[in-house]
Amino acid sequence: MTPDLALVFTVLMGLAILAYVVLDGYDLGVGMLMPAATEREQDSMVASIGPFWDANETWLALGVGLLLVGFPQAYGMILGALYLPVAVMLIGLMFRGAAYELRIKAEGWHRELWNWLFWFGSFLASLAQGLMLGRYITGFEPGFGYLLFAVLVAGGLCGGYVLLGATWLVMKTEGKLRRKAIGWARWGLLWVALGVALVSVATPAASETVRDKWFDFPRTLPLMLLPAASVMAGIGVWRASGRLKRGEHAPQWAPFAGAVAIYVLAFVGLAYSLFPYVVMDRLTIWEAAAHPSSLKAVLAVALVVLPFIVAYTAFSYRVFWGKVGSGTGE
Repeated sequence: MTPDLALVFTVLMGLAILAYVVLDGYDLGVGMLMPAATEREQDSMVASIGPFWDANETWLALGVGLLLVGFPQAYGMILGALYLPVAVMLIGLMFRGAAYELRIKAEGWHRELWNWLFWFGSFLASLAQGLMLGRYITGFEPGFGYLLFAVLVAGGLCGGYVLLGATWLVMKTEGKLRRKAIGWARWGLLWVALGVALVSVATPAASETVRDKWFDFPRTLPLMLLPAASVMAGIGVWRASGRLKRGEHAPQWAPFAGAVAIYVLAFVGLAYSLFPYVVMDRLTIWEAAAHPSSLKAVLAVALVVLPFIVAYTAFSYRVFWGKVGSGTGE
């Protein structure tokens, strides 16, 4: 196995997962905020994600597909350990998809039911993803403490998606709904801080390899720029949302950009912690990689398909960019 092919698939898989977390993260966050809005505001919230949410989930399929094809041994180990939360996530995504389509034509209490199921599906999928993350970064170790940690990480990830969803609404809506979204963004930022802190503490505690990577001072001192940059991005979100809340002039895209920056920085830190393992301290990317002939064939297809996915995504965001209205008549 040549290291280059394993590295290429690792990078592609990582980028696909990051794209999914950021892009589908904001529309999952919007779904989880539905109960806090009025009926007209809910229509605006769904309209803000309507042109994008189907395409956003493409990145999840791509990331899982690359894991299956590129690292089949790791795929069996990871999916075997995470079978239950994966099933829960898929159920949540099915609820969400059905609710999105049916709420449009429903009336009266039926519409309220589908709105509730849209929230429930979004929450269930987000919670399951957080549980998977919590279990993955601790190497699937058994025990109540590790399970409790996974639950706390799940709460932090749900809060992180709320932050993405709220800052998306700040950028896409107007009036009373936008003012509400600013408050939701500040609440979500606190949950993100909790989630990042938990992962930052637990990953070195669970792995001596990770501990050596981060705390071998003074060699690792430059790495402290990553958490420092994350803190600065969080402060930027807090300050930008505060200025908008007070009615001061500030770019409405700034909170969302700051939230995305937090996720990107956290992902880079986690990737550094895990590399070269695809399963913590058990399986490296080279040990788990498929035969070179398989990787070359799939890579050739991926290099053809990926530009179309990126181009379609960019085109859809360009066409449907702009405000969707307040949903309150303001």
